Amino acid sequence: MSEPIRVLVVDDEDRFRTTLVKLLGAQGFHAEAAPDGVQALALLSGKPFDVVLLDVKMPGLSGQEVLPRIKEIAPDVEVLILTGHASVDIAAQMIAGGAADYLLKPCPLDELVGCVRAVYDRRKAVGPR
Repeated sequence: MSEPIRVLVVDDEDRFRTTLVKLLGAQGFHAEAAPDGVQALALLSGKPFDVVLLDVKMPGLSGQEVLPRIKEIAPDVEVLILTGHASVDIAAQMIAGGAADYLLKPCPLDELVGCVRAVYDRRKAVGPR
């Protein structure tokens, strides 16, 4: 049996973050959470993740500020942007900066799971960068 996909959920909304970690765990993922960019970077420095679900609007470091730092620390990790309707343009800019894709919040669980699996599979097919 293969290892579960390791997902880091970075979102400042407590209820959304904890619920998403539980839902991803129920889908067979190994999911952990960080409430902000600083803690996400600390987690990424200490352990490997396959996919990061990154919120755009957070206090302190925004998703835009965190993305290039994630790519410095863990260049092979896939980053999926979680955004509200108002920041689709920002999400598109973040894709140009190395994010794999973006999802609009709220996102149906099956769509989120499918997207996580797709970017993980694509990463595995391409190999390390």
